[in-house]
Amino acid sequence: MSFYLLQLCVVVSMPSIIKIENLTKKFGDLAAVDHLSMDVEEGEILGLLGPNGAGKTTAILMLATVIKPTEGTAIVGGYDIRKNPDKVRGLLGIAFQEPKMLWVSTPWDVVNWHAKVCGLPTQERKKRVKGVLDAVDMWEPRHKNVHALSGGMRKRVEMAKILVQRPKIAIVDEPTAQIDIVGKHKIWNMLLELRDEGSTIILATNELYEADQLSDRVAILHKGKLLVRDTPKKLKDSILGGDIVDVQLGQDAPASVVEDLKGLKEVVDVMQIKPTNLRLYLNKVEEVVPNIMALFSKKNVPITSIRMSEPSLDDVFAHYTGLTIEEAQKDER
Repeated sequence: MSFYLLQLCVVVSMPSIIKIENLTKKFGDLAAVDHLSMDVEEGEILGLLGPNGAGKTTAILMLATVIKPTEGTAIVGGYDIRKNPDKVRGLLGIAFQEPKMLWVSTPWDVVNWHAKVCGLPTQERKKRVKGVLDAVDMWEPRHKNVHALSGGMRKRVEMAKILVQRPKIAIVDEPTAQIDIVGKHKIWNMLLELRDEGSTIILATNELYEADQLSDRVAILHKGKLLVRDTPKKLKDSILGGDIVDVQLGQDAPASVVEDLKGLKEVVDVMQIKPTNLRLYLNKVEEVVPNIMALFSKKNVPITSIRMSEPSLDDVFAHYTGLTIEEAQKDER
């Protein structure tokens, strides 16, 4: 191996800061997390993606030593979550899915108390608390009683705890739920800055666009099992048929039309998203779209719109589960 190739291998090989080994949690006969094994590289944002009920929150609560595994373990920053839970907690900052603020009265109290626990000196603490409350648009209501805060405001305060701490490993569960689009983008930018400052971040979300925008790698969970893990680009490229055509019809799609579409040589797969909405995965989109239009015309099925695009993480999830994430969430209930 040449010196250049040796250098390249050293550059691209990232150390694992978390190693998860057959991690399992059962509640009675239900395996909420089912023999999960994977690693998290130091300095990355790993998107933990899946519908509600997929096992994301249970997995991160085990990593955070909040609940104990039924089987398996994880090594976090060199410490076993079973044998050294206190050492593990010292490395973590956690933004929970459901913010808990009952022991204090205001957003300032929440974030300032958290900064004290993290050992920040007084002057640095005051400066940093003001900075993060400003950043999440919670400076003006900093003295408002937490019981009067909306769900979105509580999520902002929960994220401020992570930002004031700047932990070695940050675990964030649904960080932008109930937050408006402007607030989402602010929090996304802050998470990216936190990663760039050296933190490793596990981002649990059921928002596919959020995972796509933020994650260096994405791990998709479904019914407690890991389906696939890779970069968003590689996951999208893994779908056979690199082009997508969404067809909106003026009536329910006849089964015969769906079968005829599947019979086209360039069409890899057809999904019926709704009775009147078909999604086609295909190759050579420019060549095959006229044939698709001709087929619908021949069958007297009116088309109200047709849209071409590249695959998204929605399509990756559908490819590996046969369901849209909305359908999967209904299935998990």
